[in-house]
Amino acid sequence: MSDAPRAVLTDFGGVLTTSIFEAFETYSLSVSGDPALFGTLFRTEPAAGALLVEHECGRIDQAGFERGIAELLAPRGVEVPAPGFVDSFQALLKPDEAMIAAVEALRAAGVPVAIVSNSLGDDAYRGYDLAALADTWVISGEVGVRKPSRAIYEIACGRLGVEAAECVMIDDLEHNLRGAERLGIRGLHHTDSARTVATLADWFG
Repeated sequence: MSDAPRAVLTDFGGVLTTSIFEAFETYSLSVSGDPALFGTLFRTEPAAGALLVEHECGRIDQAGFERGIAELLAPRGVEVPAPGFVDSFQALLKPDEAMIAAVEALRAAGVPVAIVSNSLGDDAYRGYDLAALADTWVISGEVGVRKPSRAIYEIACGRLGVEAAECVMIDDLEHNLRGAERLGIRGLHHTDSARTVATLADWFG
């Protein structure tokens, strides 16, 4: 394609791993019997959303985030270990080998790659060799800004030395893609590995 991008920005959790949505449902079911518990909490409880923002921006650590969420769940009759429940959730996420292989192949072909991720937990990337996957990684808790803010995508483009219009952003959350698109970054909504890998192959060969 003549208008194909020449650099890739990619989310981590839910793109290079198995589905975050499924992991949240599995964990929610295990602690409450309701698979929608955490999804509903973050959508409808402003205090929960505020805790998530503070944690993802690095202003509170994992333990502080966990304590706050546990306090919000207790009146609902739900007990979660604090500290500890984020690690239990993270353990449900497994590497998406097809996506990892595709990203490694892009880098081997000379395509610049950056991981752009909203962090959850103090050690969310344990067990993954980020240096083997990407030229750089922009983690919200380290840079103090989170997706879908345009600033986090600007940091990634700057580190790769590319213009926003030359990039594609892969993410499983459409609102994150809308933030990237405000800079002129093409969005690729990740719903399954086969579709994403096929689209990348079409663009990059």
